[in-house]
Amino acid sequence: MTTTTRPTGAFSKFYDPTGARYGLPTYPYSCAPDGLATIRQLRAAGLRAGGHDPVAQILWRNPRHPRVAYLYRTDLALPKRTATPAQLTAIAAALTARRTCSTCQQVKPYYIPTRYGRCLDCRGGTR
Repeated sequence: MTTTTRPTGAFSKFYDPTGARYGLPTYPYSCAPDGLATIRQLRAAGLRAGGHDPVAQILWRNPRHPRVAYLYRTDLALPKRTATPAQLTAIAAALTARRTCSTCQQVKPYYIPTRYGRCLDCRGGTR
């Protein structure tokens, strides 16, 4: 939301565009200027922060303590990296190992509970 007016009420507590109070330019929830995005917003757009530090933050009230979301410049964001074929093979092998029972050596359609170290059939019970 691009606005030049200062928020009022509960929002004014978290409005600090100069960063004098909180160290980083701070905006209330839903009041960040254009050109800034959170990590999740960058990811949804197919981008990543690219190693640069946050330039601003959003603060909002939670029943227990204030919450924070850091903002990154979208013009400095880089495209998300893609895994190489070797990395994809390694990930697939690791996920298969998590589904393979150490007792009966069967690959199950679920991850083997680390609490038991074997599948539910070998444990002798159901979920």
